Amino acid sequence: MTANSWHFDRIEVIKGPASVLVGEGALAGVINKVTRKPTLDRTYIDAMLSYGSFDTLTTAAGINVKLSDDVAVRADASRMRSDSLYDVENNRTRSSGLTASLLYKPAQNLTVLLAVDHYNDKYDSSYQGVPLVSAAVARNPSKALRSANGLVIDKALRHKNYNPDGAYSGADETTLRSRVDYAFGEGWSLANDLIWYTADRDFVLSGDQNFTAPTTAFPNGSFARSAQAIYHDHEFWNERLALSNDTQFAGHRNRFTLGVEYNDTDFINPRKQSSVGGIAAVDPYNPIVGTWPVGDAVYTSQNVVFDSQMKTKAVFAEDAFNLTPQWLLLAGARYEKIELERGITNLNAGGAFTSADADYDPFSWRVGTTYDLTPSFTLYAQYTTAAQPVGSMLTLSLANTAFKLTKGKSVEGGFKADALDGRVSLTGSVYRIAQKNIVTRDPNNPSQSIQGGELASKGVELTASAALTDQLRLSAGVSYSDAEYEELNELVSGVLTSRKGNRPINMPTTTFNASALYTLDAVPVTFGGFLRHASGFYTDNANSIFVRGHWLVDTSVSYAVTDDVSLSVRGRNLTNAFYGEYSGYPSTNIYIGAPRSVDVTLTARF
Repeated sequence: MTANSWHFDRIEVIKGPASVLVGEGALAGVINKVTRKPTLDRTYIDAMLSYGSFDTLTTAAGINVKLSDDVAVRADASRMRSDSLYDVENNRTRSSGLTASLLYKPAQNLTVLLAVDHYNDKYDSSYQGVPLVSAAVARNPSKALRSANGLVIDKALRHKNYNPDGAYSGADETTLRSRVDYAFGEGWSLANDLIWYTADRDFVLSGDQNFTAPTTAFPNGSFARSAQAIYHDHEFWNERLALSNDTQFAGHRNRFTLGVEYNDTDFINPRKQSSVGGIAAVDPYNPIVGTWPVGDAVYTSQNVVFDSQMKTKAVFAEDAFNLTPQWLLLAGARYEKIELERGITNLNAGGAFTSADADYDPFSWRVGTTYDLTPSFTLYAQYTTAAQPVGSMLTLSLANTAFKLTKGKSVEGGFKADALDGRVSLTGSVYRIAQKNIVTRDPNNPSQSIQGGELASKGVELTASAALTDQLRLSAGVSYSDAEYEELNELVSGVLTSRKGNRPINMPTTTFNASALYTLDAVPVTFGGFLRHASGFYTDNANSIFVRGHWLVDTSVSYAVTDDVSLSVRGRNLTNAFYGEYSGYPSTNIYIGAPRSVDVTLTARF
């Protein structure tokens, strides 16, 4: 789902474990998207118009209306259309969004927020990345990839799309939300969140595009293609009630939260799949893509309907205690009871029905501490445990429902420092995350899958920002991560093969970003420069296909027409770097990053 960033007030990357607050699986942290909310200060309108490369047009507007001293409403709408966000043939993209909310604050101790969010997007002939070809037929082989089997990325295929006409992917989702905050007094407060969510998602595309050696019919080789049609009918609701207290205990500040949570999920998932070769092969350089097949005859590999119902009950508690004004101790725990019902209807077997039920009861906890060495230098450390399923809970195979949840633990320590009256900020952390009981192959019976695999990652992160003068602002961030399978076996052509020591797919070891903004107050114009880097990654657990890292350079110029109107121009990938962003499906498809592009944006507030 592509949601225009216009609708969000901020997107929070909550570092460190958060399993206590958001449930199972949140071992390393969460991303919290916070939509724009009404304010009680005044009535105003925001608007934005942007146009750029690949005929990409984005429009958005929002209005905040103060109805009275205690009631305000806000509504935002956006629309984007593009020939292709990746500059790929036959890949027209559209997305739209509508968010609205009402804020009611009848008293200082009571706030009620009601909101609705709706997003929709669609991609014609979904781009699955460029398929790899043999070096023997490549017309312009790129150095962006190294493989053990002689396959390469051919720059000559940069703009090609091998999905048949009529292939597409898209989503339509709606969320209704309410939030009530009530303060009793003497440090006590109550918060209630109620959410209902529904979504329809479609993935109708060629899932496999495998290179086949040249033949008489295809002297350039060919891509053998499969067809898949996957649909999601997803409905979810969640109720969360939390009682909190912020007061003094034995002369020390103490913050305590006790809560309960219940959610219910219905997920219907028809999945249709043909074998590779289920639709006609195509020439890599002169593809006749054809049209999407009509009817179900092509779906000989799989034609099933998964029906899942999941209910989760949870209780959680967290306490933050100031041992001294500078030293904070934190502890939290969460217990869940998860009930999963899975049913599968096999339409290729005359509608045969099989089912499985599973119950899980994960318990997760964390402890942590922060210490202020000075008012501007803080140290922190935390240890967390969490649990998650061996795959997506709602799409587990019937066999995998018998597996226990995988266990994870994380330890992290770091610091945050400010200097020069807050004009310079520096944060850093080191961490280690480990997961046990991931699915692997049984060494004594390679045809059987068992739990027993292990995955671990350790790393360091450092970020800095500085307002050196009123005109010049600098920022930079660097991270290093060493991730590997400590235990994993796979079955390859009937042979048990160890992946111990290998790196998981799509995981660069290092990333780096830097920016500089300089404002000429007299004009006023702000110039910006941006540098980004990601190191290489593997596309398979065998680590046989390696996509090399890349550097990207962006720039921007922004002119403040008035205090409320600004015009900006942004250039992206100025060096026109040819690089792989991540691997698609299968591992021999690589998503190629967008080439050099430019956009012009006008923003205003009235």
